[in-house]
Amino acid sequence: MKAIGLTHYLPISDLNSLFDIEVEKPVPSKRDILVAIKAISVNPVDTKVRSPKAGEENPAKILGWDASGIVEEIGDEVTLFSKGDEVFYAGDITRQGSNAEYQIVDERIVGLKPKSLSFEQAAALPLTSITAYESLFDRLRIDFNGADKGKTILIIGGAGGVGSIAIQLAKLAGLNVIATASRAKTIEWVKQFGADEVVNHRQKMQSQIAKLGYDFVDYIAIFNDTDGHWLDVVQMIKPQGSIVSIVESKKPLEMSLIRSKSVTLIWELMFTRAMFETDDMIKQHLLLNQIAKLIDAGKIRTTLETILSPINATNIKKAHVMLEAGNTKGKIVISGF
Repeated sequence: MKAIGLTHYLPISDLNSLFDIEVEKPVPSKRDILVAIKAISVNPVDTKVRSPKAGEENPAKILGWDASGIVEEIGDEVTLFSKGDEVFYAGDITRQGSNAEYQIVDERIVGLKPKSLSFEQAAALPLTSITAYESLFDRLRIDFNGADKGKTILIIGGAGGVGSIAIQLAKLAGLNVIATASRAKTIEWVKQFGADEVVNHRQKMQSQIAKLGYDFVDYIAIFNDTDGHWLDVVQMIKPQGSIVSIVESKKPLEMSLIRSKSVTLIWELMFTRAMFETDDMIKQHLLLNQIAKLIDAGKIRTTLETILSPINATNIKKAHVMLEAGNTKGKIVISGF
């Protein structure tokens, strides 16, 4: 089968950073399903995994953690899917990825594709939807059904893939949403997805929040640059409030201010359940199905912004360049072999 792989971790400008390969078609067993991939999406995690570092891969490593496609074969313990089902998923970072014609993936982290969406529109959703959903409802423990209605959340990185979904989910839960954006097109983008207020994350946010009439915010979701925003964050968070971050810090974070406020800081990594095969691993199957129902009901919408075609090394490299430039909004999808 066709795939795009790497053997060395190189800058995207290097001709050998990613290349087209032919590999053997995998065979599913146990709870795995084999998916014929129709579309993929590229995320910052792809660029981070590919970024220059020591090490060599043999066989070639296949990246990609967002896909939509059709179930072609199922393992002997599969109960959630049948051949022919249309699915979408983010996959498992410890296994070969979705930049290939076929992929095996554990059924417990796969959802049924939204019926109202194309494969391209669906491929833009899984990783960001899981991350946003887990950040809000599993980590921050916001009540999806509205028990926390009226509370305020600041979403840092509102125009990104995760932020765009998080804005919509937070609004469904009844929260007042303040999103960050710094350019005219990203400000308009976050407003389109439901942000009540917008602040510029390239300027001091605390003073902007104060001008909006808030002494503190109840929740903060850091979807961009934890290090760079930390001092603002600890000042803006409400005493006994909660912070979630998906961006690892590169240096120790000053904890004294959140300690004095009895603030909760929690990390979110959507790969955790699959990496450790946690007892609640199937929750990602359930939440993806819930996302699909919300999409089909018109309550949230895909964040697809750019489509490239076909799926090959040239177009995946182009997507990596776009992401590393740091000014994208929404999601980049690559379609068809």
